[in-house]
Amino acid sequence: MTSRKTMVKTRAVIPMGMSETQQDAESQCVSCGIKVAAMNAASFDCPECGTEIHRCPTCRKQSNLYECPDCGFRGP
Repeated sequence: MTSRKTMVKTRAVIPMGMSETQQDAESQCVSCGIKVAAMNAASFDCPECGTEIHRCPTCRKQSNLYECPDCGFRGP
């Protein structure tokens, strides 16, 4: 049995090398939280820290504000 390094956060156990926000951001709109895996979602890097951000088409169209989960940068 091989041991796997893990990091314990307040909500879950996450494999090392991938932050909790990176894991969540891969499948959810950062503005409304819906899953965007099969949608025409926008993906871009945060202008401040480079974390990948995903937004659903509805939030983009409505210009809903978003906040980077890692650094707190806010944008339209």
